[in-house]
Amino acid sequence: MPGRYPTLAALFDPRSNSLNVLRLTLAVTVAVVHGMENGFGHQPQVGSTDLGSLAVDGFFVISGFLVARSFLRLGSLRRYAWHRFLRIAPGFWVCLLVTAAVVAPLAAVLSGRPATAVLEGPETAVSYVTANAALLMRQFGVSAVTDPVEGGQAVLDGSLWTLFFEACCYGAVAALGVLGVLRRRRWLLLACGLLWAATIASAAGVDLGTELMLRFLFVFLLGAAGHVFADRVPVSGLLAAACVPLVVAGLHLLPDHRALAGPAFAYLFLWAAVRLPLRQDPRWDLSYGLYVYHWPIQLLLALAGAAALGTAGFVALSLLLACAAAAASWLLVESPALRLKDAAWVEAPLPRRRTA
Repeated sequence: MPGRYPTLAALFDPRSNSLNVLRLTLAVTVAVVHGMENGFGHQPQVGSTDLGSLAVDGFFVISGFLVARSFLRLGSLRRYAWHRFLRIAPGFWVCLLVTAAVVAPLAAVLSGRPATAVLEGPETAVSYVTANAALLMRQFGVSAVTDPVEGGQAVLDGSLWTLFFEACCYGAVAALGVLGVLRRRRWLLLACGLLWAATIASAAGVDLGTELMLRFLFVFLLGAAGHVFADRVPVSGLLAAACVPLVVAGLHLLPDHRALAGPAFAYLFLWAAVRLPLRQDPRWDLSYGLYVYHWPIQLLLALAGAAALGTAGFVALSLLLACAAAAASWLLVESPALRLKDAAWVEAPLPRRRTA
């Protein structure tokens, strides 16, 4: 089949592809379904899986492809780690601070309490920052803020928890790269096969104790394998069309669609990256900012009674405000951070040890 159809390597142009449009589309999808959840207490399902989870899986496929390409292109573990740090950490830390210093006090006031209440109780705005600063979300809210839909303590930003798993996947690619697995295709194929087998076992009821890590690492490595095997992956509309019913069957027949259709799901995104006509490369990348800021904005809107606008009105308003926050994040935080990718200290050779 690779000889009959053009390959992914032949069609993928780093400067002209649909990956950025796909990422923005997935971020919008997550924001829309979270708007339904935060404003009205429900989220659309596709078979056994909610639509937001599918979108996040798509993010990890795309990220796996790009991150594997980054590691192999850079050829330096130090540069790779620095690039990955700049892509995820500055925006995350600023979001934590904004959520704790601005969103939480406003949410407390809208909940009928003084703004200073966020500094009281077992979980405060200060502990929200310190507990979560290492990327692993250990505190999801503050004691003073109440969920407007379900009652109880509100989740200030229910999107940030996936970033820890994203960082873990970055580390997995680094480890596989250092061990040479990314350049030894059979080993990478074996790793993907083992993760697929584990996913099937988990779907069959075997408690592996690491379902979330397994979920994200599997789809991430499928994306990475797409880059490593790009010269062998055929880009075929017929093959993409055949993947659709497989994914649909997985969604409706199994508790975890990846057990049946993980590779098919990943292939659809890789196919779309080179076949969709939306090849614009926007100067502003709003996908990350939209992803991390839409939830706290929706929380404030829900507390302010914006659900009275109806689903469409609530979601549209939250998207508009989240895009504004994403633009500010890009201009003030993400873009300046990314300009440090080629900092002199990263390029400088490491000092050699003196020998006796």
